[in-house]
Amino acid sequence: MKIPVHVGIIMDGNGRWAKLRGLPRTAGHKAGAETLRRVVKEAKRIGIQYLSLYAFSTENWSRPESEVSTLMKLFDSYLDEAKGFVGEGDRIWFAGDKSPFPERLRTKMECLEQDTRDCGGFNIILCMNYGGRDELVRAVREIAAQGTPPGDIDADMIGKHLFTYPAPDADLIIRTSGEMRLSNFLMWQSAYAEFYFTDTLWPDFDEKALNAAIEEYSKRGRRFGGI
Repeated sequence: MKIPVHVGIIMDGNGRWAKLRGLPRTAGHKAGAETLRRVVKEAKRIGIQYLSLYAFSTENWSRPESEVSTLMKLFDSYLDEAKGFVGEGDRIWFAGDKSPFPERLRTKMECLEQDTRDCGGFNIILCMNYGGRDELVRAVREIAAQGTPPGDIDADMIGKHLFTYPAPDADLIIRTSGEMRLSNFLMWQSAYAEFYFTDTLWPDFDEKALNAAIEEYSKRGRRFGGI
């Protein structure tokens, strides 16, 4: 089976999972956090090198305050254990603007990045307060601030200013819950990615579901615009 180098996952359906069970949306997010742990371990086991996870978008701040508060607590708990369960030699970094997060959470994020900066056997990119358009605007502003002549700007230069650098472009984007859109996720990096949509809600997405997505990916021919 052909294993993609870089996989992005839009982890969607926590709220619907909870609603179907007569539970509050926060219960869905807690169940989704357990799924995240299992999927990360399986991704590493099968040989995926980069795993980008859409954990919290720039638009998610508009959700009810109680839901956002629960998500912040889940993130805090996840970061406490993240380094331990990804293993030695693995790298964790964050795509997105950290500044709006609580200071305690920002400090943990920065420490994780610093502690794993020189690693890279397996790479987890947690997309938090992330938006693909915002990422591109920031990249262009950084390049402009350096005084780069417009004629010298190319795709390679823009790529080096993205939050996900130095990860390669995504090979496969997975979205759970039956929705079929990118929702502002890895817009630049997914230019030639394969897409896999499943009706499975994120809390029910497991190791078997991940492998089914990889198997489907391995059957596809990737021509990158060629013949």
